[in-house]
Amino acid sequence: MAINARSPLEQLRELEPTAERTRALAFYDSLPPASIDMMIGRWRGGEIATGHVFDGLLGPAGWYGKAFRSADDVDPLLFRRPHGGLVAGNPALMPMGLIARMPRLAKHPVSAALFRASIPLLATRRPRARLRMTDYRGQSSATMIYDHLPINDVFRKVDEDTLLGAMDIRGHPEPFFFTLRREKA
Repeated sequence: MAINARSPLEQLRELEPTAERTRALAFYDSLPPASIDMMIGRWRGGEIATGHVFDGLLGPAGWYGKAFRSADDVDPLLFRRPHGGLVAGNPALMPMGLIARMPRLAKHPVSAALFRASIPLLATRRPRARLRMTDYRGQSSATMIYDHLPINDVFRKVDEDTLLGAMDIRGHPEPFFFTLRREKA
């Protein structure tokens, strides 16, 4: 059995921005769990396209990342404001069903521009998710549980400042993969 001498961060860089789903799953499964304590902070997000219906949706919509202030105080969706700065978006107001049924329309540049323009209307000042440890794919790991959506983001640790997230969405057999990189204070 060959020993992989590359660090997990080097392996992640090989998967970004596009990877075969089976390769992404194998890498995810090889990573250690993330703890709730290590999640605290603001994180910049990225995507790994694996053929999931949500691939290519977040970036054009202005998604920035996530903020974890405590286990019960989480902003699951941070977006760039049209004129600078960040705003927390309310996931309950996101048209998830429409996006899943009409992904090409959702990814169209006009749709993305309309969504970015509507970000101030989707803003919230309240936490919209929480962190708990859950079992997923054979490990107990830090999981962000959305308050009003049937979605859990389960994190694995690439290193102290890099996470690989698997968005487990009810009704979708495979996860959507994304990365989080810690912002330095």
